[in-house]
Amino acid sequence: MSVFADITFFEVCMTLLTVGLVERALLAYAPLEMVGPNGWLIKSDIEE
Repeated sequence: MSVFADITFFEVCMTLLTVGLVERALLAYAPLEMVGPNGWLIKSDIEE
């Protein structure tokens, strides 16, 4: 069986939800050097 045949719709949904929550947590709590306008991980328009 293929690896992709074992992936369910629920697993895909939960993965997308988890990625979204992790991104929100990073944007809220990570330092601006990491996720600010010139951040090395995520470039965003967040200000202090």
